[in-house]
Amino acid sequence: MADDYLVRIGKLIRDARQHRGWTQTQLAEALGTSQSAVNRIERGNQNISLEMIARIGEALDSEIVSLGYAGPMHLRVVGGRRLSGSIDVKTSKNACVALLCASLLNSGRTVLRRVARIEEVYRLLEVLHSIGVRTRWINDGVDLEIVPPAELDLAAIDADAARRTRSIIMFLGPLLHRTDRFMLPYAGGCDLGTRTVEPHMIALRRFGLDIAATEGQYHAVVDRSVAPDRPIVLTERGDTVTENALLAAARHDGTTVIRNASSNYMVQDLCFFLEALGVKVDGIGTTTLTVHGVPTIDVDVDYSPSEDPVEAMSLVAAAVVTESELTVRRVPIEFLEIELAVLEEMGLDHDRTPEYFADNGRTRLVDLTVRPSKLEAPIDKIHPMPFPGLNIDNVPFFAAIAAVAQGQTLIHDWVYDNRAIYLTDLNRLGGRLQLLDPHRVLVEGPTRWRAAEMMCPPALRPAVVVLLAMMAAEGTSVLRNVYVINRGYEDLAERLNSIGAQIEIFRDI
Repeated sequence: MADDYLVRIGKLIRDARQHRGWTQTQLAEALGTSQSAVNRIERGNQNISLEMIARIGEALDSEIVSLGYAGPMHLRVVGGRRLSGSIDVKTSKNACVALLCASLLNSGRTVLRRVARIEEVYRLLEVLHSIGVRTRWINDGVDLEIVPPAELDLAAIDADAARRTRSIIMFLGPLLHRTDRFMLPYAGGCDLGTRTVEPHMIALRRFGLDIAATEGQYHAVVDRSVAPDRPIVLTERGDTVTENALLAAARHDGTTVIRNASSNYMVQDLCFFLEALGVKVDGIGTTTLTVHGVPTIDVDVDYSPSEDPVEAMSLVAAAVVTESELTVRRVPIEFLEIELAVLEEMGLDHDRTPEYFADNGRTRLVDLTVRPSKLEAPIDKIHPMPFPGLNIDNVPFFAAIAAVAQGQTLIHDWVYDNRAIYLTDLNRLGGRLQLLDPHRVLVEGPTRWRAAEMMCPPALRPAVVVLLAMMAAEGTSVLRNVYVINRGYEDLAERLNSIGAQIEIFRDI
């Protein structure tokens, strides 16, 4: 029995390593061991401690095992079932993590309503707790209260939690106002290839922040004599880059102009929150933001982040792929208009209600009903663009949608180095996807999905795409190690079950 478990653990480690794109030698170097030892572990020929399993999981950013409970979470999916009824879209993951970082600007009490209870949020809360911020779930665990200390204990930062989230980089903007020197661990999160931090540095240097990256840490030094003397032009219209610049400008005593800014949904939510803190922001929803900073912020604030357009797209894709009629409620329509226009071109049968406002009073919502449709491949390729273009995070869902459409669809995911590669995991479920290069995939439809057992891709949206295909495939599929899905979705399996899916959560170690 023990040998059998070693073989199963070894297979999980091997699959996680291969999904990361590492060789045995690379994993051995990360662990400080030999390639031959890694080879023996993967073949199940070496005893392995829980500590070593945890170290391997950290190195691969994959939850091979978690101490304190039974082991990594898997999903068993009985596919071929139609969805029905209605489902509400949860609040935006990306807005929530930005607002958690922004809470460091405020010396007063911050309450965020209906915060997404996801792993990415939990990791940030662990980091906040470690530096002295007091947080607690209130109102039956629906809302989150945040109260900062007078002085942050940055020397006590939880490095393990920080390395498991990319969002930690958005601590740079607020922290430069609170201390002259600090260190942050390197950011982690999805395995999407090299993501340079240089665009962040270009913006933040204008506020006197200088960063040296050594030994897994960002070493930050702030020169208080430096302040923006002309508009900041972002070299990348990125969401987190724009947010970091906003967070730095919010407590700069003066007016900061940010050009080539992202106007995406999470940036708008952050701007609305900053206004609740007393920071005036002109140009919200455009690519030029003018921030009238406030050097001291000490207010009690109550804010409701808006709904998540990427989750809304996930649910629309679930209905399309399973050929179901489904109503998706509270859809932030402003951030899905291009996606819906493409789907209309492909032949999607749907309708929407009149618009109404989200709880923040600013974001426009609709209820969207999707019906089974005979789809044709789009004439043009599917490719992302900065808002108001097709959302970068929604591109992977079109791989599953294109797979059920008649004809060939070219998907060009130019932003990330590796993400298009993970979409070819759909081939194990009967898909016909041809990888043309690391950024382009040709999808041939329609697809006769088939059940399979496989490891979860290490990138959030491709992982959900695989789950949707499993829901459409006749028979029983198994998706192993779904931590990455839990990073971005709250209770996704249970919520899909509520509209007709059959997904079982289980653990095997």
